[in-house]
Amino acid sequence: MSSTIGTGYGILPTLIANSTSVHQQLDTLTEQASTGLVSQTYAGLGGEASVSLNLNPQLTALQTYQNDIGQATGSMSVTQTTMTQIQQIASTFAADIPDLNSLNASEVDSVAAQANAALQQVAGLLDTQDGNNYVFGGQDSTNPPVPSPDDILSSGFYTQINAAVSALSVNGATATAASTLSIASSNAAGTSPFSAYMSQPASAISPPVVQTGEGGTVQTGLLASANSVAVSSGTSTTGSYMRDLMRALATLGSLSSSQVNDTGFAALVQDTGTSLTGVVSAMATDVGVLGSTQANLTATQTQLSDTATALTGQLSSVQNVNMAQTISSLTSMQTQLQASYRLISGETSLSLVNFLPTTTG
Repeated sequence: MSSTIGTGYGILPTLIANSTSVHQQLDTLTEQASTGLVSQTYAGLGGEASVSLNLNPQLTALQTYQNDIGQATGSMSVTQTTMTQIQQIASTFAADIPDLNSLNASEVDSVAAQANAALQQVAGLLDTQDGNNYVFGGQDSTNPPVPSPDDILSSGFYTQINAAVSALSVNGATATAASTLSIASSNAAGTSPFSAYMSQPASAISPPVVQTGEGGTVQTGLLASANSVAVSSGTSTTGSYMRDLMRALATLGSLSSSQVNDTGFAALVQDTGTSLTGVVSAMATDVGVLGSTQANLTATQTQLSDTATALTGQLSSVQNVNMAQTISSLTSMQTQLQASYRLISGETSLSLVNFLPTTTG
């Protein structure tokens, strides 16, 4: 008669089993309260695991697209700012060309000095960077498109144009312009002022691109030695407004006061003016397209962000716990576990003797 109820009727095993179950639930709730997640494994999500497996890769891809677009539009802003400076240089000299023939000898030397300074400035601007990337470097953005901008006036590009212009009185305007055009068009080492990558046919180089979605890319940026979208036209163009601008500045920079009375002086100046007019027009086209592309990319980034927000909401309903409810359940479960432990500790005193009626003799 001294056997306990737990031993006789199985109360103790039942209490221990219940306590174990409560403890497991408490562990799960504690982990959920700590991480904010229903489970840190797909298995713990049960039937909702497929939703998580499907949405997580999509969200990762969307975030990558948004980050890449953000970086691209940042570089495009730097490019736009730099192009504003280069356009101003081109426009200024294009506007001054009509007056060049009426200048006296000393003023021609002054214009030449200004053109040489502008050429050095343009060469430096073409090496503009956004972070570690050269914005005019195309697919070769880690290397400067103009390797030695500070030495442009001693480069083969400039010295060869200077030699051609110096022979103006001998060769005449037509031959001189043709010579400078050939030099500016050349990709030969020692003549081209550009990097090996940029010293290629326009068809062999391209601006960087950014991925905007699965299978979708958009061309961004401009090139140091070739046009991106614009077509340079006219009788005096290399096909690249940057090359044309550098050629025009090198030509003006090579003029001297002693050439003012040469019969070919006015014609060479006119050819240079025609080329600069084409430069200004072609630049405006590429800059306009770049601005439109940037605006479209910004809109795309917003759309991607909206999509990501919607998917995050769906994923949250599957993966994330209701924290207020979880804390409440955790507190309740802790109370339940404590009560379970008290029952177990007191079960050994639950003997049948304690429940039998007491008799008095």
